[in-house]
Amino acid sequence: MDLCNISQVKALLSRHGFYFSKSMGQNFLIDPRVPERISDLSGLDDSCGVLEIGPGIGALTVELAKRANKVVAVELDKKLLPLLDETLRDYPNVEILSADALTIDYQELIKDRFTGLRPVVCANIPYNITSPLISKLIESRRFETITLMIQREVAKRICAKPSTSDYGSFTIYVNYYTEPTILFDVPPDSFIPQPKVWSSVVLLKKRVLPPAEIKNESIFFKLVKASFEQRRKTLVNGIFAAFGDRTTKADIKELLEACGYPSNIRGEAVDIAGFACISNQITELLESKLG
Repeated sequence: MDLCNISQVKALLSRHGFYFSKSMGQNFLIDPRVPERISDLSGLDDSCGVLEIGPGIGALTVELAKRANKVVAVELDKKLLPLLDETLRDYPNVEILSADALTIDYQELIKDRFTGLRPVVCANIPYNITSPLISKLIESRRFETITLMIQREVAKRICAKPSTSDYGSFTIYVNYYTEPTILFDVPPDSFIPQPKVWSSVVLLKKRVLPPAEIKNESIFFKLVKASFEQRRKTLVNGIFAAFGDRTTKADIKELLEACGYPSNIRGEAVDIAGFACISNQITELLESKLG
């Protein structure tokens, strides 16, 4: 069966009485070049154990199974399970796991199913869970690479540069733990039903070391969050909102100056190295007050 042939796909869905769920963000690939290209650019080989999330009817799953040692495809919609049993029956290295990708213990999954394999993620994920799912995958710290098809606007946020409208706390979070790259864009007509937005495929490579030396990650991320909660505020005001119970604006201006920044700078103009310097200064300041 050609899982990207729209006539065959519609016949399969009709035969199983399947209807798309908007709440689950279901959009199935019908352009065969896309799953092939995703799989090729993911760098898969026989050493890989691949986690796929939201396999749909298996168009991408088939390409992953051709390249990797094992594929575990996590599907939340139980109505898709009999379709996947049919479309993937010729691929014994594929396991369908009926579960919620946001609640899975990925440490246990890798231990139980990918022993001796290089764990990676490759998926066309539901767009309504993009940010929390990326966060969960990154925080597991177990996947060497995470290749995802996501909304293009989110991909642009992840790869944004300082002083641009897309740059924000999520940009810094993802770039702190991974090295992200946009591989290619995918138009709406590559799917059934067609989404209202363009998509992009991004590759996130796990960093071996952080991009900057951080003395206290908790303070670092608290600083980053505060700096973008109200983008029009200066960094002084953002920092004071987060740490004002233990410091003063005069102190904050001094530590910004120590990192080479003027007192009127905004958070959107500061890169990771800059936030690292500022957070380390805040850490030292708070420790001195406690001491």
